[in-house]
Amino acid sequence: MLRIESFGSTDVGLLRTHNEDCFDVNDKFQVYVVADGMGGHNHGEIASQIAVESIRDFIVGSMDNDGTLPIGYDSSLHQHSNHLKRSIHTAHDHVLAAIREDGALLGMGTTVVGAMHKDKILAIAHVGDSRGYRLREGHLELLTQDHTWVNEQVVAGYLSEDQAKSHPLKNVVTRALGGDSDIVVDVTETETRGGDLFLLCSDGLTTMLSDEEIHERLVAESSLAEIGQRLIRDANARGGFDNVTVVLFKIFADESAQAQPQPTAAASPV
Repeated sequence: MLRIESFGSTDVGLLRTHNEDCFDVNDKFQVYVVADGMGGHNHGEIASQIAVESIRDFIVGSMDNDGTLPIGYDSSLHQHSNHLKRSIHTAHDHVLAAIREDGALLGMGTTVVGAMHKDKILAIAHVGDSRGYRLREGHLELLTQDHTWVNEQVVAGYLSEDQAKSHPLKNVVTRALGGDSDIVVDVTETETRGGDLFLLCSDGLTTMLSDEEIHERLVAESSLAEIGQRLIRDANARGGFDNVTVVLFKIFADESAQAQPQPTAAASPV
């Protein structure tokens, strides 16, 4: 048997006047979400809140589903992976509906990364440049690929990773909820083991700290709350140019678990 403990927190950063990030942690349903709203005065915080609430409500409402979703069922994925993927499509539809209902919201959008765990299989689905990582036996692996113009150029071989880090268009996303009428959601499945630690985060963390620096903090012999708070504190110490959100969850095998229950700090604005 495996169990999960989690921690989530969000911070406005040092330069922004309001927080457009939103997150949710749900150990009961083993669902974790981070959304990074875009649009500034065009209400990015509304888009991220709609996304997180829509994903949560869809998954909670479909737990008893027999596996037959209305459209888009992918037989190569597990049932809960399909639920997570469909929940993000539903969130996209809800963001678009909000824009249609209120023209003042035109231009808002959000990235999202979500994870759902069941039967030792973790599904991670994302749109945009919010990321998902796994720390296993001291090795950090990025489980998502940024949907950004610069990353696409790196994948195509037109830019090096070093060039991408300082490119003026590095924050231009090519996919977001609330953008195109159709959205492509990338889904990855991975088998979990006791001891696996997962991080979901907005780019307010990854633009301030390198993967090597994130790895250094994740391997520390500290509680999830201490690790999460240090990640946010260190991102702000580097300048805090953006809102920063981290969600951490760890897989424990019951027979060997030693950790104490973790508090969830800085409640998400959902």
